[in-house]
Amino acid sequence: MNRLACFLLIFLLTACDYFEKQKVNSEDLLEEELQTFNWNDVDTYPTFNSCEGMTTKEDSRVCFQNTLLQHVNDYLGSQNIVVSEDVYDTIRLKLIIDNKGLLQIEDIILKPETEYQIPEIDSLLRQSLKDVPKIFPAIKRGQQVTTAFELPVIVRID
Repeated sequence: MNRLACFLLIFLLTACDYFEKQKVNSEDLLEEELQTFNWNDVDTYPTFNSCEGMTTKEDSRVCFQNTLLQHVNDYLGSQNIVVSEDVYDTIRLKLIIDNKGLLQIEDIILKPETEYQIPEIDSLLRQSLKDVPKIFPAIKRGQQVTTAFELPVIVRID
């Protein structure tokens, strides 16, 4: 009987650890959440007023890109660009839209031949994006976030 009481006493003293609640460090939780967080995907893409009615995320993205492209193409089409040789190039504009909806050009990638034929192409592209309508920033988990993307602009002058 003495052995049983001793065993029960040891069991009860060591079993108390099983009932203790473990405290979770909030920094550990945050770190774990950040590891599973997909930073390259947003809940909603940046948008214009004209794209508000889009129902799917993909439609919204396409509408946004098409609106920007249309704005650039309209501006470039209104300019009197004279070239000595035919120009056919896909210019890649690397754009950043910050969490306030401000658009910035990070980089313009084009062929050297295009830059030679149209030396002012850089300033024309920058000017074409100055008067875009108000942009509503992308949203990730209910927060407005900065996004970066690439916009291809096809330039064809015969």
